[in-house]
Amino acid sequence: MASQTQGIQQLLAAEKRAAEKVSEARKRKARRLKQAKEEAQDEIEKYRQERERQFKEFEAKHMGSREDVAARIEADTKIKIDEMNRAITTHKEAVIAQILDLVYDIKPELHKNYQASK
Repeated sequence: MASQTQGIQQLLAAEKRAAEKVSEARKRKARRLKQAKEEAQDEIEKYRQERERQFKEFEAKHMGSREDVAARIEADTKIKIDEMNRAITTHKEAVIAQILDLVYDIKPELHKNYQASK
């Protein structure tokens, strides 16, 4: 009887140690997963920053800076406005004359839907 009780005690103790080892292994696994996740996030952030830097270099090399683009657009707009103003100055008198000719040249006629009463 005493040996049975001692055997049961040994089994219980072994089961308790096994449960502690399993619990400790789960905790280590959770810590490793958390650490791996943090490392992966760091790598992702470093990769994102590197790609962002490469994109900005590419953009500056091929398109110029935003200020350069804005200045180019401003210069193009000024050139086009100047061209339009010159065209207005050149053709202003002729356009006014054509409009006045159309206004003054009135030809009265009956509307095509008008029916003379009989």
